[in-house]
Amino acid sequence: MEFTRNDPTNQRIERITSHHSIVGIDIAKDVHAAQITDFRGRMLTSRHLSFTNTKEGFEKLFHWFRETSAKHNKSSFLVGMEPIGHYWHNLEDWLLEQGIEVVLVNPVTTHRNKENRDNSPSKNDPKDALVIADVVSRCYYTDYSPQQPVFQCIKAMMSTREYWSGQSTSLGNRIVRWIDLYFP
Repeated sequence: MEFTRNDPTNQRIERITSHHSIVGIDIAKDVHAAQITDFRGRMLTSRHLSFTNTKEGFEKLFHWFRETSAKHNKSSFLVGMEPIGHYWHNLEDWLLEQGIEVVLVNPVTTHRNKENRDNSPSKNDPKDALVIADVVSRCYYTDYSPQQPVFQCIKAMMSTREYWSGQSTSLGNRIVRWIDLYFP
């Protein structure tokens, strides 16, 4: 099916097929939580997976969703996560190296959809991972396209420059204030 540029939602809907396993990951500093569903949002496992933010943890995740997908005859993966702070970058880089599609879910969308599953606004990591997978299966995500390393460096340098420029202005204003107070 061909689409125009005005049909991004339809393109996302067509992208997810019955052969996909949708993995929702709730990002944290040390231990992430993951849940896996099919394209309709049905859970494929009875329990979530907790894994560390290390290469060993990432390999544990990869083994878990490959095993689960094989058991349910799924051949493709789509991993969704919230881009929280900087904690998701290592996992995202590792998944892309493995050739796995990564999409991003807006944290506001996750927050608004918490009650859809169990009619409760409660929050915990396994539930958040399931909500993220559910949101991805309903195509409320953004494609992730990694930047070239040189652009990442430029972005970091610009951020640092803005911070120090603000600090410079702030310190200059303090010096003027002290001079005005002590030498009127």
